[in-house]
Amino acid sequence: MFETAGADVAFLLARVLFGGVLAFMGLNHFTSVEPMVGYAEFKGLPAPTLSVLGSGGLLVFGGLSVITGIVPSVGAGALALFLLASAVTMHDFWNAEGEDAQNEMTSFLKNVFGAGGALAFLALAGVAWPYALNVGL
Repeated sequence: MFETAGADVAFLLARVLFGGVLAFMGLNHFTSVEPMVGYAEFKGLPAPTLSVLGSGGLLVFGGLSVITGIVPSVGAGALALFLLASAVTMHDFWNAEGEDAQNEMTSFLKNVFGAGGALAFLALAGVAWPYALNVGL
C-alpha cells in the first residue's frame, strides 16, 4: 500500500501532524477548563464541565491513537464523530451574526475538514501502517 518512494515517511508525518494537533487541542481542554466550560454553557451543552473534560480526553486519545497506530479505527472513528458533532453543536454559524458568524463558520469548516482527515485515517485503519505499533487492526 505504501510502496511509492517516501510514502511511508509522508504518512507518518501526516499522522504526527494530524494527531498531534488534535491531541494538543485536547490538552488545552484540561489547561483552560473555565473558559471552555463557559463557552459550553453559552452553547447550551448539558453537563458542560463533563463535556469539556470528556471531549478533551477523546481528542488526546484519538490523536495519540492516530500517531501511534494503536486501535486506529477506534481513535480515528471517534475523532470523526466528535468533529462532526462539534461542528454542528458548537459552531452553528447560521445562528450567529456579524463577526461571530464568520468566526463560527471558520471553526465549523475546520471541524468538517478535520473530520474528513479522520475518515481518511479510518479508511486505512485495517492495513499495517509504516512506523506504527499496529495494535488493534
